[in-house]
Amino acid sequence: MPIIASRRYEHGKCLHQDLPLDGIRRDPLPPHVFDWVGLSEPTVAEMELVRSQFGLHPLAVEDALNATQMPKVDLYGQQLFIVARTVAMPEGDNLTYGQTAIFLGRDFIVTVRQGSTRKHDSLRQRLENDDERLTEGPDYVAHAILDFIVDGYQPVLEKLEDAVVTMEEQAIHRFPESSTIRRIFRLRRQFRRFIRVIGPMQEMCERLATTDLPVIDPGARIWFRDVLDHVRRTISRMDGLRETLASVVETASLLEQHRQGAMTRQLAAWAAILAVPTAIAGIYGMNFDYMPELHQKWGYPAVWGVILTICGGLWLRFRRIGWL
Repeated sequence: MPIIASRRYEHGKCLHQDLPLDGIRRDPLPPHVFDWVGLSEPTVAEMELVRSQFGLHPLAVEDALNATQMPKVDLYGQQLFIVARTVAMPEGDNLTYGQTAIFLGRDFIVTVRQGSTRKHDSLRQRLENDDERLTEGPDYVAHAILDFIVDGYQPVLEKLEDAVVTMEEQAIHRFPESSTIRRIFRLRRQFRRFIRVIGPMQEMCERLATTDLPVIDPGARIWFRDVLDHVRRTISRMDGLRETLASVVETASLLEQHRQGAMTRQLAAWAAILAVPTAIAGIYGMNFDYMPELHQKWGYPAVWGVILTICGGLWLRFRRIGWL
């Protein structure tokens, strides 16, 4: 059975590390005692066993097995059902999403991971080393899990920021290649999906931080507000990346138009300069019999003098206005 952990705590101390799931529940536990069960990719039969032991609502169990749920908080009697979404970037620019469902009761917390590669082992170890916080009960554990999930967004955002900054810097020097443009549009599609999948986390955390809910101690709301702040910053950063990426192609197009304009001006300036000797040579190529200067010794150097004077004047003029 995919049980990652099945433990009982009293006053922040672990009483039992491997509780048998088929006999874990009995009468309500005394104060300051709660169970924490973590499952990963359970089957329907396994979730049915968990449901019967903890009295979980069938609709919540069904949602926990469906890995495409949106972030939400549902109230079933005196139990809370929380769905959070995880995100990872295993390779390339592709984002993969998972789900962590949390069943929260007065004296228990059950977590069900679907498609998430980040295990809770390190988090569990950190909490067990902090007796004072763990004594606060399962609602604090729920906060710690949500905070752990939201913190997992940061490495993904950092990789995306590096990719966007690299493309932005390259666009300053030259127009993006077709492969880069395709990557830009792939990333924009990934960003839109990120906002669609992770965006509801803000509303979910806001409800936990501001609404009077059972099994959430009023004093614990400040912890959920901290998670809410992290989610807001994450969404804000992603929105900034979306705007930056959208401006990369536009900026690159403007810079390319500027470069093409500068090149066009240079070509036009040289064309104007070369038009002078071309026009004069064309005049003397008409083969008229009577052209007096052709019979003068100063005719040839005089023509060259005129050509060089006019071309030099044009070169200086174009140079002064920045065309050359």
